[in-house]
Amino acid sequence: MGARYTEGVSPPTQSKSAQSNMGPSNLAQRILVVDDEESLRHMCGVILGRAGYEVLTAKDGLEALSVLDANPDLRLVLCDVRMPRLDGLGFLDAIAQRPEPIYTVVMSAYGSMDLAMEAMKRGATDYIGKPFKPDEILLVLGKVQERERLTQDNARLRAELRGADVQGLVGSSPPMQKLTQTLRKVAAYPSTVLITGESGSGKERVARSLHALSDRAEAPFVAVNCGAIPENLLESELFGHVRGAFTGAVRERPGLFEQAHGGTLLLDELGEMPKSLQVKLLRVLQEQVLRRVGGSKDIQVNVRVVGATARNLEREVAAGRFRDDLYYRLNVVHLQIPPLRDRSQDIPALAEHFISTFNLRFDKRVRGLEPETLRRLLSYEWPGNVRELENVIERAMLLAEGQTLGVDDLPDLRARVDPDGEELSIKARSAALERSLIQRALARTEGNRSQAAKLLEISYKALVYKIRDYGLQ
Repeated sequence: MGARYTEGVSPPTQSKSAQSNMGPSNLAQRILVVDDEESLRHMCGVILGRAGYEVLTAKDGLEALSVLDANPDLRLVLCDVRMPRLDGLGFLDAIAQRPEPIYTVVMSAYGSMDLAMEAMKRGATDYIGKPFKPDEILLVLGKVQERERLTQDNARLRAELRGADVQGLVGSSPPMQKLTQTLRKVAAYPSTVLITGESGSGKERVARSLHALSDRAEAPFVAVNCGAIPENLLESELFGHVRGAFTGAVRERPGLFEQAHGGTLLLDELGEMPKSLQVKLLRVLQEQVLRRVGGSKDIQVNVRVVGATARNLEREVAAGRFRDDLYYRLNVVHLQIPPLRDRSQDIPALAEHFISTFNLRFDKRVRGLEPETLRRLLSYEWPGNVRELENVIERAMLLAEGQTLGVDDLPDLRARVDPDGEELSIKARSAALERSLIQRALARTEGNRSQAAKLLEISYKALVYKIRDYGLQ
């Protein structure tokens, strides 16, 4: 297909079927080419037109500003540095005053790289040297478009997060309102945060929301489950190691603290961390300095640490299993997540949220819950909290054949109380007792599942399944 471009005015819209696979993203389908050489404008128009761009042109910076004024949706510019009347640097200075961002790639001939560097300092997004091949200019513009897409996505997500609901935290009950208000207040500060709550209540979601609302949002968010990694490997996982530090350490490896540099590190199941590592963690929190396993050099890190646990750390401190100085250092800000049974008024909103999520994931068209289904959800105790509700909705979505979720689509959820307020379901009470015994056994053995299985007089495999089913992971 021939080139589609126009000198100084907008060309007609190109159909999707005419665009090649190398064409631009939806965020930047139009481009302005600015150069005082007519032959180069023509060449760029042909190359970019064939790639699916709608191309406008201008012969200098002044004419380019006029084209931008007439086309306020234009966001992508390919501009020469050396031009009469208003050159590329002057053009960059002029568009820097505009409220909307203009993504500009400057073209610089051989021997004028200093000008290209100056253009970058003045706000150019990227540059390309003349002469260039068609693939080179398309590659550079593709990178700029991807950068623009990420910027817009980040802005949209941050706007959503500052909206009615904090990411992943659905609900308007008083406990959730209090939690989200505190979350928004502390997100901007680098202080350590301790998140507590029952298993399945959404501790990692709170941590991710905290990160997304902070000025670290574009830096890494790294999460590690301290209870899922053997003690002899956890130190290396957190702090990294040097080559030869131990058998199998064939190369140097940075730890999770270094991977999270500039961002947030979530230490999930913090109460499971052995005391030998608690001292080293305390040093990192106090000094923002770590030393890799086997290393002799201190490494500076900038990480916001968020701890999360289902355990009562005050009780762990009193029992001597958790260092009091580390507890006080972590507990600068304490976010307590209420269990779902204490905020049952959020269940309808949570259910609708999960239905929307699984509609997208499974390509379904479920509209909502039948009234009896909602009553059944509201009458249940939810020992596994929000995670259990999510699993129940997912299962129901997989089984549902109609446009609403009926009672038959749910697993066996027994009502938690009779009209007098007393639980009468043998099955429900048995499940609650079993869950309580498993929790106590795990607490007594400090999370050692093999020993807990012996205390409970069940197999290790059966315990693992029950831990998963009750949301105690």
